[in-house]
Amino acid sequence: MTGETAKTGAATQVQATGTHSADPRVIQSRERVLTTTLELLTESGLGGLTMEDVAKRSGVAKTTIYRHWSNRNALIIDACLRMTDGDEEPPDTGSLEGDLRAILTELAHLLATAKWSSIMPSIIDAAEREPDIAQVHSRLQVRHAAPMRAALERAVDRGEISPDVDISAVASALRGPLYFRRWFTREPIDTAFIDLVVRGGLAAIDVG
Repeated sequence: MTGETAKTGAATQVQATGTHSADPRVIQSRERVLTTTLELLTESGLGGLTMEDVAKRSGVAKTTIYRHWSNRNALIIDACLRMTDGDEEPPDTGSLEGDLRAILTELAHLLATAKWSSIMPSIIDAAEREPDIAQVHSRLQVRHAAPMRAALERAVDRGEISPDVDISAVASALRGPLYFRRWFTREPIDTAFIDLVVRGGLAAIDVG
């Protein structure tokens, strides 16, 4: 990390700093900065990001950037928390098996195409040393797990699975193989693999 990284720990808010203005020009410049930040994070990870690079590429003065984000980590946090903004509503197919296939198919697509898929390894790395980035990582994981948790909770309500099932553990076990292939083995996440994960998951939780 560069010297621009705040070492204030809890002092860095896990949100944007500064006052949000309704001025269209301010909104436009904020959007440009956040979009540029995500582009640079995708290219070089958290460790390679500097405020100078963001200012140069976005065309927004560094002094203006600092008016909205007190330090580099505050900007990174705001940009990262926007990575899942606008996600579609989770599927509700009427059955757990259908939901799992739909959710994992969408996850496979996002792992191959979404910016957060490229940025996440550097977030995980930074989270080991920086408490504020660790908070962001946790919040992103909660968002990513939400569709799977909702599907499992509906399955409990329908009587497909026992209410004693550990939903958090099952959601992690179902998503984990896709993350492992994307970030570790880099093997394809195809329909056959998703089918294997779904069938294994359903068997493990004894779907009735």
